[in-house]
Amino acid sequence: MSERSQALSQVFREYRQRLNQNSQVPTVEGQLKRIVGTTLEAVGCRAPLGGYCKVETVDGSWLETEVVGFSADKILLMPTGELRGVTPNARVVPLSKGSDAPMGDALLGRVIDASARPLDGKGPLQCAEHRSLNGKAINPLTRKPIREPLDTGVRAINSLLTVGRGQRLGLFAGSGVGKSVLLGMMTKFTDADVVVVGLIGERGREVKEFIDEILGEEGLRRSVVIATPADHPPLMRLRGAQLATTVAEYFRDQGKQVLLLMDSLTRYAQAQREIALATGEPPATKGYPPSVFAKLPALVERAGNGEVGGGSITAFYTVLAEGDDQNDPIVDSARAILDGHIVLSRALADSGHYPAIDIEKSVSRAMNDITDKPHQVAARHFKQTYSLYQQNRDLITIGAYQRGADPRLDEAVRLWPSVQKFLQQDFDQAEGLDGSLDKLGRLVGEDAEVAY
Repeated sequence: MSERSQALSQVFREYRQRLNQNSQVPTVEGQLKRIVGTTLEAVGCRAPLGGYCKVETVDGSWLETEVVGFSADKILLMPTGELRGVTPNARVVPLSKGSDAPMGDALLGRVIDASARPLDGKGPLQCAEHRSLNGKAINPLTRKPIREPLDTGVRAINSLLTVGRGQRLGLFAGSGVGKSVLLGMMTKFTDADVVVVGLIGERGREVKEFIDEILGEEGLRRSVVIATPADHPPLMRLRGAQLATTVAEYFRDQGKQVLLLMDSLTRYAQAQREIALATGEPPATKGYPPSVFAKLPALVERAGNGEVGGGSITAFYTVLAEGDDQNDPIVDSARAILDGHIVLSRALADSGHYPAIDIEKSVSRAMNDITDKPHQVAARHFKQTYSLYQQNRDLITIGAYQRGADPRLDEAVRLWPSVQKFLQQDFDQAEGLDGSLDKLGRLVGEDAEVAY
């Protein structure tokens, strides 16, 4: 190659480098042209998807918005706050800020919103590090396998639905069956270095109740609470779940054993549905657009064990079964992407049976990997006894069953009072893993040993 050609090639390389360095979208102001529901349409400005813009209001203040879509020459914006005081042709100015949040040990003991703003009146956060809310995917082949059991402090879960560190489970139930209460029990009793609680789209009064009555002063010291109640815009509910996951990822990367509790995954899906429908995405399954079913695994897969030698995130997500429908699209999707599900029964709750865990419909997919053979046999024997009694409950209740007809059913009838007592537990009473297994072994007794 001649010297002239080499010189020209060098010029072109430098030109391409300058183009790459200057590839950021320039700040060009635009105007607000239309508002449809909670979606703002602006023209004349340039901003990337997921970027932020501020919209001038009538009193001279600014409303922060996020770019959620495009339509021809218009950009579609969703507000992060209350949509008030916006006028036609209002100024729209792109912002250079990214979707990140402060991270550090200063988060422990704090209650913050989806924008990482303190809600507890303890002053600003003193965090030097910032992280993107989008997270970073972990190579599945480098993840540490689930091999160590986790003590949740709940006897029925410890013995019959044993959970492993790094596992992701769902609490499935209709409204008012005790999902939040069971979540609170695990918050207090589970052995974890850090507890991250995401209260997403639930009632505002539950935030203070959860902090004062469930966490308490001692529990709050090792916890981070992200609260985004139901009256917040859908964009903030979405961001609240992402922030809770990002905080859990940060402490996992520090080698900590993290417990992530999110109440609820359904509200996260509903927030994404509101945004998707507002931007024109067509509904698919029972009013849920396809993007909802893409967002759920993207969020859930960020939890779990880190790389070998690192920390872990054990995650519990509450999933609201609308009308107690276990075939609801969000319930069905969550069941497929999680490592197990704990179903709460309204019939049990109505009868005063707490926690109202339906043992027959619940499963922990990691249980066989983290328990020994005698434990598995004892748990299986307990479930068989429980199911046998339930299948014949009507006959037993009306007196149609005669003792001696079936020895296995006779045994189930004899053990039934002890079975019910074993599955019930007071909200303020913890039952450790060893104690749970000891009581299970004594209850099933010699029958389990013979089966083994």
